[in-house]
Amino acid sequence: MSASPLVLALGELLIDFVPERRGVTLAEAQTFIKAPGGAPANVAVGVARLGVTSGFIGKVGDDPFGHHLADVLREAGVDVRQLVFDDAARTALAFVSLTAEGERDFMFYRHPSADMRHRPEEVDDAVVGAAAILHVGSISLIGDSSARATRHAIQVARDAGVTISYDPNLRLPLWPSAAAAASAIRSLLPLAHVVKVSDEEVHFLTGRDDVAAARSLWHEGCRLMLVTRGEEGVDYLLAEGGGSVPGFPVDIHDTTGAGDAFMAAVLAALATRPDLMHDREALERALRRANAFAALTTTRPGAIPAMPSLETLEAFLAQHTSD
Repeated sequence: MSASPLVLALGELLIDFVPERRGVTLAEAQTFIKAPGGAPANVAVGVARLGVTSGFIGKVGDDPFGHHLADVLREAGVDVRQLVFDDAARTALAFVSLTAEGERDFMFYRHPSADMRHRPEEVDDAVVGAAAILHVGSISLIGDSSARATRHAIQVARDAGVTISYDPNLRLPLWPSAAAAASAIRSLLPLAHVVKVSDEEVHFLTGRDDVAAARSLWHEGCRLMLVTRGEEGVDYLLAEGGGSVPGFPVDIHDTTGAGDAFMAAVLAALATRPDLMHDREALERALRRANAFAALTTTRPGAIPAMPSLETLEAFLAQHTSD
């Protein structure tokens, strides 16, 4: 694996502990399943599953969990040469409870975890500058060091003409306050060319969740904004106009990683066709494909283990050609 990946994802990589039984609280759960997690890492895996080269930039503890996570990404085809091991902090952990409908609640252990100690000098500028897309979230903005590393990578990428993709991935329990979360999340919006926000995140940032509210988050330089609405699908905004692409009804087991799977499919399409935003029909086909990839991910537990193969995705789309 010598060439630089087309899509780089920077941010957190952690272990999720998920109860074997759905519909129980964390206190009620007797046994947990260990699952790799972290939104940017999920995106990197999804991109690789779809046949586009991807890499992960971040930091984990020099501990059994950290090395396990590196192995998981490597086995999924993700370039992990930019993953750093920290011997002074542990890999982050999260306990995730699932409702009977597959919705989630989180409890985190990361004060500070290794990912929060990622430093700007640990980012390889040459690798970042050679990518087509750099994808980031907002969780890496919580720690001072990782925030500086994130902003450094974004600046290097922008200077090199790399497309910046941004998914805030709001996790309020990790932030000192809602105001701090909103301020940090908003700070990256003007730097991103492609933005994905959920309808809940739009409401958090604006107090409303309609398309006009999402449009208020648009900044000069943005090329595509995606507002995900769960099973209902996605609204998309362009510099002029926009539209909606419906989702796929499936039997939901676990919504973990659905948004990351969606974003992975979008970035895989953009990496191979950067002018996608200029062809409305092709863009809507790509978003339909992304909706399908996300829907399939919800039918199995976990995020990375649940993401389907390219063959499974193609078969699913073939079965729904008339939808």
